[in-house]
Amino acid sequence: MDRMKRVKVEEQDPKIRATNFEEVCLGYTQDEAVEEASRCLNCKKPMCVSKCPVAIDIPGFIKHVKNKEFSEAVKVIAKYSALPAVCGRVCPQETQCESKCILGIKGDAIAIGKLERFVGDYSRVHNVDLSETKPKNGIKVAVVGSGPSGLTCAGDLAKAGYDVTIFEALHEAGGVLVYGIPEFRLPKETVVRHEVENVKKLGVKLETNVIVGRTVTINKLMEDEDFKAVFIGSGAGLPMFMGIPGENLNGVFSANEYLTRNNLMKAYKEGYQTPIRTGEKVAVVGGGNVAMDSVRTAVRLGAEGHIVYRRSESELPARAEEVHHAKEEGVIMDLLVNPIEILGDEKGNVIGMKCVRMQLGEPDASGRRRPIAIEGSEFTMDVNTVIMSLGTSPNPLIPLTTEGLSINKRKCIIAEDETGLTSKKNVYAGGDAVSGAATVILAMEAGKKAAKAIDEMLSK
Repeated sequence: MDRMKRVKVEEQDPKIRATNFEEVCLGYTQDEAVEEASRCLNCKKPMCVSKCPVAIDIPGFIKHVKNKEFSEAVKVIAKYSALPAVCGRVCPQETQCESKCILGIKGDAIAIGKLERFVGDYSRVHNVDLSETKPKNGIKVAVVGSGPSGLTCAGDLAKAGYDVTIFEALHEAGGVLVYGIPEFRLPKETVVRHEVENVKKLGVKLETNVIVGRTVTINKLMEDEDFKAVFIGSGAGLPMFMGIPGENLNGVFSANEYLTRNNLMKAYKEGYQTPIRTGEKVAVVGGGNVAMDSVRTAVRLGAEGHIVYRRSESELPARAEEVHHAKEEGVIMDLLVNPIEILGDEKGNVIGMKCVRMQLGEPDASGRRRPIAIEGSEFTMDVNTVIMSLGTSPNPLIPLTTEGLSINKRKCIIAEDETGLTSKKNVYAGGDAVSGAATVILAMEAGKKAAKAIDEMLSK
């Protein structure tokens, strides 16, 4: 075994996977996982742990994998995370834990994410029992939203003995895990649903189709239903647009709508009558992971997919793995290009997009070089579907219906400290509802910190 090279993970052939919604990465076999785990140096001061937002004992679980003690590896991770099979698939390990691996200095970092995925999948296939909790104390806590921050907060509080109820606006639990991330990256029936069930096995109650702010308010939950604390993990589901002419034409989607129709409402499956329009040529405006998810979905639905991004490839905010997979699947990268108008026919359907070419100037507030339009470079792209993937902000419904809850100018709930404590007594918030759109693992970190603070507050 070459300790400096990681064990390769098998993937579907790009030409085949671009025609289906089955998972791209096939994951490690047991033998491959053991071989990869055997590369770990088991550092006395593991820097990988310091870069994990939820501080998983990474060397600890990897050592169990190396020794073929897979159930023990599951239990190590379960102390820190309720979503190992999810995080193993969608976390940006390359910029977090794996970026600090000592082996990565001269060779390949340990494939921590792929090993976490293996352990999470092993737990599901072998029904490892992770339902142990402290004795129930009868104290009620409400969690708004069943995305990664809500599930994490609810799971940690249930383990500590609290009577936890999650209120979810949609008909299925999982938040962005079910509506935002495509099946080919994160299977819903197996992975997401199983990890939601694991949280429910801790005693967490789940009420779907409850829109907090409409069906019930936070004030009502606390005053009439005796919830002693509330955690708001309602995410950031309000899409942003450019404000250019033509954005109201038929054939223009937000990435949120396009992915929700396809992922949660199963538009890609035969037998589902969910309407979704994907023309012959689709332009996705944006360069993040959501943009890559959208364009790769469009390709699988039969379109020629384009990424339209105003900076160069080195500034793309998407994970390198997602960009690589998109290019393998035939996605066309129209870089240093910015839309200025969407064109329509007499019936109001998209027939093209007028764009301008860009060049990079001095760095802006984000640290990236600022794109500047090149005079006289206008041209028209021949497309009939446009998907705007420009980020999202929190829906202001909850703050508008919750007396004493402060928000900032971006409509994000203001947290007074890292625990997520808000301006309203005994109400905490975390994840995208506070930070704006971010990663799954950062939302989980917020949920963990809030759970710890709620426990400390209520147990005084």
